Amino acid sequence: MTDFTVDDEGFRFDGKPVRLLSGALHYFRVHEEQWGHRLAMLAAMGLNCVETYVPWNLHEPREGEVRDVGALGRFLDAVERAGLWAIVRPGPYICAEWENGGLPVWVTGRFGRRVRTRDAEYRAVVERWFRELLPQVVERQVVRGGPVILVQAENEYGSFGSDAVYLEWLAGLLRECGVTVPLFTSDGPEDHMLTGGSVPGLLATANFGSGAREGFAVLRRHQPKGPLMCMEFWCGWFDHWGAEPVLRDAEEAAGALREILECGASVNIYMAHGGTNFAGWAGANRGGPLQDGEFQPTVTSYDYDAPVDEYGRATEKFHPFRKVLQEYAEGPLPALPPEPRGLAGPVRAELTGWAGLGDVTEALGDPETESGVPPTFEELGVDRGLVRYRVAVPGPRQAYPLGASGLRDRAVVYVDGVRAGVLTEESGTLPEPVAGPAEVELWAESLGRVNYGPRLGEPKGVTGGVLHERQYLHGVRARGLRLDAFEAPGAVAAVPFGPVEAAAGAGDAGRTGLFRGMFSVEGAAGLGHAGLELPGWTRGFVWVNGFCLGRYWSAGPQRILYVPGPVLREGVNEVWVLELEDAGEPWVELGPGAPVRTGTPGVVQR
Repeated sequence: MTDFTVDDEGFRFDGKPVRLLSGALHYFRVHEEQWGHRLAMLAAMGLNCVETYVPWNLHEPREGEVRDVGALGRFLDAVERAGLWAIVRPGPYICAEWENGGLPVWVTGRFGRRVRTRDAEYRAVVERWFRELLPQVVERQVVRGGPVILVQAENEYGSFGSDAVYLEWLAGLLRECGVTVPLFTSDGPEDHMLTGGSVPGLLATANFGSGAREGFAVLRRHQPKGPLMCMEFWCGWFDHWGAEPVLRDAEEAAGALREILECGASVNIYMAHGGTNFAGWAGANRGGPLQDGEFQPTVTSYDYDAPVDEYGRATEKFHPFRKVLQEYAEGPLPALPPEPRGLAGPVRAELTGWAGLGDVTEALGDPETESGVPPTFEELGVDRGLVRYRVAVPGPRQAYPLGASGLRDRAVVYVDGVRAGVLTEESGTLPEPVAGPAEVELWAESLGRVNYGPRLGEPKGVTGGVLHERQYLHGVRARGLRLDAFEAPGAVAAVPFGPVEAAAGAGDAGRTGLFRGMFSVEGAAGLGHAGLELPGWTRGFVWVNGFCLGRYWSAGPQRILYVPGPVLREGVNEVWVLELEDAGEPWVELGPGAPVRTGTPGVVQR
């Protein structure tokens, strides 16, 4: 029987000492038809293992509505075919710069600050979820002939809390569910994080981007024996909307990787291939030492300045990393698979149809509710998307400032059908006062839920109230428009599209809405991945052939959205653009894709 174990000296496979040379690749950030290529790239770089998280909210967006947990199993089968081992990190919290850290909004909305604690009701829903998910892992453990060698209990818990009762219960649950391979925890190499996040009897690992000797010295104070492993070697970093892109020098990163291996340690390169936050699943952060400052939403691309970029190509880091890893490989490394092909030439998709946001919401939105105060997204069951709030300003009354308290994250406001401004968390009052009587509409959008730190699970929408002077306006009608309402086959057939010229004649209402167009790809030889650009467009989402590419935003730094090759088809293709603020030119452009990232290195830290 094949076995993988941990002892005082290190990792062992069938009793033979082994070093794990792993790379992170999240199955949910890569189109399934591209898994094989990306795994082959990791093997060619010199890795013998791949690590993935599991996002609970992707698989159970609403309580009891479990979707395609088999995707994890299919990915692990692809890992086995690639000749790699697998490390699985099922959470229930994953961070990962993913919406809400992977926790469903129905969980954080219901339990609030009780999540990730010993709370009995929270533990009950976690247990139900794990018993649904974990057979995918248990059946593919190495002792059963599969690739799974390690499973994580929670994730970076020491960065969040200190509930040892909860952690020990979770580790016990994994065992009850049939996980027999070694369990581990991972935390920053700081005393308080390792104290709060470690579990007696489980392997503790450390996460860092540099300073391996110092980091492992801290880890050894807490775990004197056993294998050393950097479970997240941050070889790059992620980007935020409105900020400069973060890059890391390839040779410097390769030197940091070499230092880890010179310590005799195993490593998991985070990320080996980052992929994409499709369908609005990107998370967000809060600035400041206590993560209670500036809101920082994460961009759609999760390229991460990794050795294998978003398009599956080798970057400047790939070959220096391969050179380092070759020294620790047991034999010659496999050759690189062929580089993915880009679209043969530029294609322009003319947008010929348009429907206003109001009509789109009537066709695809949830039922409208009415209540005294504005309901949050969580109370309405909206995870990704927007909510239209409608409220009356009584009158007659003189003009006073009008705004929204506790707004998260952004809202376009209309007063009597005329656009009055855009509100944000930092700027929550309209520039001009409003007199009564008047009808006010606020189209509020979530830009991604916080995935790390004490603000995890904070609600979205108007979390305080709509204020006229100091007076709350009550009697609020609210209607959600969820992104997954666009997912069903033929969903937009119910949308009453008119000619795009109607948008120009619709005044302020024509600046937003759902735009539709077609483009052709001639011949199968012309197919390949693409990069999509939106000249002059402000903020919203794009679909190609019903597949949501994710959010675009003129705030940058991301200007091009990745279109996986398997999404395109020979002949006619359809594109939808949901603009939420201000439409641009009546077309979008597809080309062979963004160039491999280069530029001035930034600072990698956490």
